[in-house]
Amino acid sequence: MPRYGWTATPSDWRAAVGQTDQPSYHHGNLRRAVLDAALEAIAESGPSGWSLRELARRAGVSHAAPAHHFGDKTGVLTAVAAEGFELFADSLERAAGDPFGSGVAYVRFAVDHRPYFEVMFRPELYRADDPTMAAARERAGAVLAASSRKLSPGEGTDRTTTIAAWSLAHGFAGLWLSGALPESADGDVEELARAVLRLVFARE
Repeated sequence: MPRYGWTATPSDWRAAVGQTDQPSYHHGNLRRAVLDAALEAIAESGPSGWSLRELARRAGVSHAAPAHHFGDKTGVLTAVAAEGFELFADSLERAAGDPFGSGVAYVRFAVDHRPYFEVMFRPELYRADDPTMAAARERAGAVLAASSRKLSPGEGTDRTTTIAAWSLAHGFAGLWLSGALPESADGDVEELARAVLRLVFARE
């Protein structure tokens, strides 16, 4: 049983980023193979409980392949964070017309893409100044801020409202993923998340 309760297969990860179900791990696909292996390892034992050698074994590639493509474990986690923030921004953009929908999308992303989520908001795990990672994070942050502005009750409160909305969505996601909420067992995460967001931010 995976530690984090995630049972996705490599094909699930490839589908999430537009790859085919049965790729040939040659040339450029080696990088994808190692990333898929990292996502599986994170799902099973968290962001720290694996090695580059284990990723090579999981991916069925040479022991040198992970280091060749990513340099070290921090490099792998940086790539995971960058990809995660891109997928995250996509999710938020699809719900950008509805501020409550953006909050729900935030929670839905955490539930559906937990291995990414476990890394993205822990900057001590990766190189936060990596240009690709930083650009992806900025893009996601801009979408989140734009949605949060719709909740702002007046002038000069945009940043505070963004932090409040972010804190609420992130905290709710964490409680749900940890199983701390009784509803986590069989409840509707989107329905409950929307109700909580409305309770806090809806105005007459």
